[in-house]
Parts: sequence; C-alpha cells; structure tokens
Amino acid sequence: MSTRESTPPTLQEQRMPVRAKLATAWASFMFLYIYVDILAFYKPGVVDDILVGVVWQFDITQTWAVTALALLAIPILMVMLSTALPARASRIANLVVGSMQVPFAAFNAVGEWGGSWILFYVLGVALELAVLACILRWAWTWPRAGSATGTAADAVLTAPQA
Repeated sequence: MSTRESTPPTLQEQRMPVRAKLATAWASFMFLYIYVDILAFYKPGVVDDILVGVVWQFDITQTWAVTALALLAIPILMVMLSTALPARASRIANLVVGSMQVPFAAFNAVGEWGGSWILFYVLGVALELAVLACILRWAWTWPRAGSATGTAADAVLTAPQA
C-alpha cells in the first residue's frame, strides 16, 4: 500500500508597494518608541521623578511637553506622509526624517551608558535603528517608473494625480 503525501500549495508572493512598506515601518518604529518609554517607567525612581516634575534631567514644563510632543509627532506624521505625499516628496521626506531620527534614537541610551538598565536601552536603540535602516534602504532604492523592479501597484501609486 502506498501513501501519498500532499504538499501544500505554494503561497503567492505579492510585491508590497514601497509606500506601504514605509508606512508600516514608521508604525513599527512608533510602537518601539512608545513601548521603550512605557517600559522605562518600571525602572526604579522614574515615576518618583515624574511625580516631582522631572524627566531625565529636565523639569516638566509646558515647554518640555510641547517639545516632546513635537518630537514625537514627526515619526507619527511620517506614517501618513509616506502614503499621502507624491512619490518624490515621500522619498525625500523618508530619507531626511529617517536620517535625522538615527541620532535621536541613539540618544536614548546616552544617559544610561554603564547603568544597570543598559541592556534594555541598547536593545531598544538597536531595534529602532534596525527599523530606521529599513526605512532608509526602501526610500533609497525606491523603484523608478518604467524600471524592471517596479510593479503595476508601484506605478499606480507614483502616477501623477489629475
């Protein structure tokens, strides 16, 4: 008696448009960004400092809150701008903002270098930098119209609007 092994059908690979990759990467970056901050609340003394009006070494003031919101809004807005801007502007925005976020992400570990939570901050920074590297690579290698690597979906997304 022979047994017949059935092999599952091969899954169809569909090329994801660059805009979707970028927006997804920015959303992933924001989750990392937010959760590193949230998990840092569990570090002894952090909440006590916040309750007396200090974050890291900064007094919590309206100026601090506005600055923090403005800095957080940049990658948040990149989720939308990656899909809403014309292709050329989106590519440039992703390259510029992604590049500017690299030192900002690395800054998160500066105050902890040599501290007991260094592994936490190094992992957080490494993950954020990995996502930023993807953003920069995808923006840099954005397919050109009429290139062999472009797809119909890319052509539709980058076509001029009437």
